[in-house]
Amino acid sequence: MIAAAEWGPPQGANLSPTTPAAHHPATEGGDAPPASAPGGPEQLAAFVQTLIDSRHNVSPKRLAEPGPDDAQLDQMLHAAAAAPDHGELVPWRFVIVPPARRALLAEVFALALIDRDASATPEQIASAREKAYRAPLLMLAIARLGPAEPDIRPLERMVSLGCAVQNILLCAHAMGFGAGLTSGQAMQSPRLRALFSLAEGEEAVCCINVGTATRRKRDRRRPLPGEFVTML
Repeated sequence: MIAAAEWGPPQGANLSPTTPAAHHPATEGGDAPPASAPGGPEQLAAFVQTLIDSRHNVSPKRLAEPGPDDAQLDQMLHAAAAAPDHGELVPWRFVIVPPARRALLAEVFALALIDRDASATPEQIASAREKAYRAPLLMLAIARLGPAEPDIRPLERMVSLGCAVQNILLCAHAMGFGAGLTSGQAMQSPRLRALFSLAEGEEAVCCINVGTATRRKRDRRRPLPGEFVTML
């Protein structure tokens, strides 16, 4: 089985916008990450706004080497630990799938497809396997929804996981990497649950893919606040 890497609150973490980004690959299309922010609340706010606005989901098909090194990965996971966490339950964990274990995941993806569709073509099965090999860094994001807490609903724990994932994506973007999320029906496969040793109350939510973006899609339209905000 793949060893589960659990990450809790940071101890002595020093992740800040003034940390120099060691990786700034050139890409076709898309925005480069912002430069390091100067001190002061106004400058910090502008940096964060630029970081968020310039981040885009990058398909794993468009991610290549190099990926994050060990120090950069550790920094991303410390960023995840800064997510809101009611009750300090740490209702999420991440499992890193190293290159040497990708074949196991590839087989699970293929068999999960066959389980769903016995008529899947060889091309479709090969495509399912190939998904395990695309990104230099691949992690599975897992929600820990149990045991029950009367004041902390499972939905709130999912929100915490979403914040942790977004922190990872933003940190990767600040370092100059491309990143994207992938999911699908394989997340519910018993085979995947067995491979990642998911316990009762745990759910596989998505894969986080990080690497050097070879190209990016054109900017998508983002909703304006007036489209999703109302006044009581």
